[in-house]
Amino acid sequence: MATIGDMHEDVLVEILSYVPARELLMSCRVVCRMWKDLVDAIHVWKGKCIREGYVKNNGEMYIKDWQKFYILLSTKKNLLKNPCAEEGFNHWTIDYNGGDQWKIEALPGAKGTAFPENHVKNYFVTSYGLCQKSQFIDLVANGLWENLLDKYQPKIVVSDWYAARKDCGCTYTLEVKLLSKNKTVIQTYKSKAIDIPQWSDAQWKQLIHVFEDYGPGVRFVWFSHHGQDTQYWAGWYGVRVTNSSVIIGP
Repeated sequence: MATIGDMHEDVLVEILSYVPARELLMSCRVVCRMWKDLVDAIHVWKGKCIREGYVKNNGEMYIKDWQKFYILLSTKKNLLKNPCAEEGFNHWTIDYNGGDQWKIEALPGAKGTAFPENHVKNYFVTSYGLCQKSQFIDLVANGLWENLLDKYQPKIVVSDWYAARKDCGCTYTLEVKLLSKNKTVIQTYKSKAIDIPQWSDAQWKQLIHVFEDYGPGVRFVWFSHHGQDTQYWAGWYGVRVTNSSVIIGP
């Protein structure tokens, strides 16, 4: 009787390319020497990348480590640190601290609403003067390699969540820059100033921007958001932000 061991290698590679990455590494790889060699080779991982849309066609042969490439893009790791204020202001640079300065509050906050994702517990809130904070991301230090950034140019997906208090108007802006090795600006996204009127529904809203086809040379991402209240009330009545993210995606 024929067994899976009798399959042609190309057929087995095709089957293995449908197996989730964790099972490939933890289970399939230890079955036998042949399976270990197949999992360690490029063909299974390249097949997964093509099937799941991480590459556009079969011709992108300049990707040398398909396993690393697949795992990097499929994990969708947030490259921003402390996006939900669980560590105070650690990892953030305070660029402007107007009014009564930045503050951290627990959700939903006074005159606020619940956040749509349960794991988010806190938010950063602005005051009556301009409040801006930023974070600088080294893409190479986060596992991307220069050839990947220059030739494949994976999408860089930027997201931010913002909301107002019901009883106070506010303004909010997101700005993100892609920078070269020597910090030259290669591409910039800056949202229009988003004005939320007093007595809004205070619902959390998500702003997303996708960088793609940005050209060679990108090595860093600078992420920044700023805002304030528009009633100029003492305290923390300005825009609220949380769950910010910078993710490398297909």
